Amino acid sequence: MTRNIVAIIPASGVGSRMQSQLPKQYLKIQAKTILEHTLSLFIDDARISKIIIAISENDRYYSILPLSKHPKIKTVFGGETRAHSVLNSLTHLTEQDWALVHDAARPCLKRSDLDKLLQITDPNGAILATPAVDTIKRTADGCHIVHTEDRATLWHALTPQFFPAIPLKNAIQQGLAQGLAITDEASAMEFAGFHPKLVPGRSDNIKVTRPEDLALAEFYLTQGTQND
Repeated sequence: MTRNIVAIIPASGVGSRMQSQLPKQYLKIQAKTILEHTLSLFIDDARISKIIIAISENDRYYSILPLSKHPKIKTVFGGETRAHSVLNSLTHLTEQDWALVHDAARPCLKRSDLDKLLQITDPNGAILATPAVDTIKRTADGCHIVHTEDRATLWHALTPQFFPAIPLKNAIQQGLAQGLAITDEASAMEFAGFHPKLVPGRSDNIKVTRPEDLALAEFYLTQGTQND
């Protein structure tokens, strides 16, 4: 099957939970921004023809990064939510394209996980995920337990998430029009009747969300290369 793979990086968020004046994707680990760490694997991968980064219209940091001039990278403006940012990026893709959507603040992705995901050709698409290992509680009011979930059937969704571009675009458009809560690309595809495949991924593929995650990401990045 002939297909063209385009990486999409939604990077227009402010990361309020990081308690930082900088958007979290521009915080530094080992003298490089999180965004630079995240992008390096995709820039070096010949299977990925292009990278589309969705940034805020008010972004003052991206243009000063050396990689902002990289010929493989195109920028678009992000939207109100992650889903809008991804949708804005998908408008530049065609029927032959598959979209590989990855969080800007998830810098520890290993090539071995990327390799597994890019083998998927199922039109339902696929996501990296890890089985739930903690006990999961459900609450109705935010502070009292209603019951304990059966973790045997639960997975933590990671990124990248990998889908044929046009079905993904249509699914996000339909979901937004219906006012559905689209928290990731897989949820949009699920609403549209698709059943994405779960591809087991590494647990060190963390998303930097809170201040303590920065030190953990630095630890993982110093323990080995992304090519592992």
